[in-house]
Amino acid sequence: MCQRPPYPKSHCGVFSRQRGTRWEPPTPGPAVVRWSPPKQSCLVARSGVDTSRPEPTRMMKIPIFIADAFTATAFCGNPAAVCLLENKLDEDMHQKIAKEMNLSETAFIRKLHPTDNFTQSSCFGLRWFTPASEIPLCGHATLASAAVLFYKLNNTSSTLTFVTLSGELTARRAEDGIILDLPLYPTQPQDFHEVENLIKAAIGDTQVQDVRYSPDTQNLLVRLSDSYDRSFLEILKVNTGTLTQVETTRKISGLIVTLKAEPAGHTQAFDFYSRYFSPWFGVAEDPVTGLAHTILSGYWSQQLGKKDMRAFQCSPRGGELGISLRPHARVDIKGRAVLVVEGTLTI
Repeated sequence: MCQRPPYPKSHCGVFSRQRGTRWEPPTPGPAVVRWSPPKQSCLVARSGVDTSRPEPTRMMKIPIFIADAFTATAFCGNPAAVCLLENKLDEDMHQKIAKEMNLSETAFIRKLHPTDNFTQSSCFGLRWFTPASEIPLCGHATLASAAVLFYKLNNTSSTLTFVTLSGELTARRAEDGIILDLPLYPTQPQDFHEVENLIKAAIGDTQVQDVRYSPDTQNLLVRLSDSYDRSFLEILKVNTGTLTQVETTRKISGLIVTLKAEPAGHTQAFDFYSRYFSPWFGVAEDPVTGLAHTILSGYWSQQLGKKDMRAFQCSPRGGELGISLRPHARVDIKGRAVLVVEGTLTI
């Protein structure tokens, strides 16, 4: 019988085989991986720029200020944030910024034309937002906006015009402040029994002398008895927590509590006092409210027989307003403002 020669060893020495023996698979050796450079696009190869990586998001920087309005003293009056918009802002970003600032109102001043600038132009767009929603009118944030343009940016105009949801409003310089030209809103008698639950929820059994309603602004005006004085209004506990639950008609969005000023000798410092509450817009109590005085001015002018008056809002921060009724249902409201914060908002 012819015998086959032994099975030769492989050149790599992995295995051998002889006749009559069982074949075993080779023991695996270390894996060999061949590296190949990653393929690059023609654009990368030619320009040397890797376009596959996303560009970093461009951040927008917005100048922002906080001014205390209707006061000459810092940390009194009503603070408002003011944003200067060089470029268009995403619609939802207005509300996000207002919520972040968490003040009663945040104002946004925008250029109406590309060639406008904040130091020489005299006409701008203006919007106001509470932490909860946009509102059609805000006096103290308008005063704060004018103060930023006049005092910080040294705007050269004597009168500024703001295009708003309430039409064109003007702010003009005065020796002792800034004068706002605002609409004058009338009131109509309101049946006490229709709003009795709301009033009692707010001020309990406090004596009420008169109740009026402003249909243009959906504000309820509650005049307290003349037997009360300023100190009573200042310490009055107003329960705003349940007002949105009690008022279900959607006819009321703000509550004004007002009081006739007591005589103070020959020179009376103020003609009337007030406080303002608007939980429907996310503002439990507004420190000093221009909108409320566009309603109060007409009411107290009729009650007192005066066109020029001085008012004080009795919130814990307090604020003073000068009032002068004008023809064609307009009112001039004068106040001062103090800039307390200047910075940059990065979004």
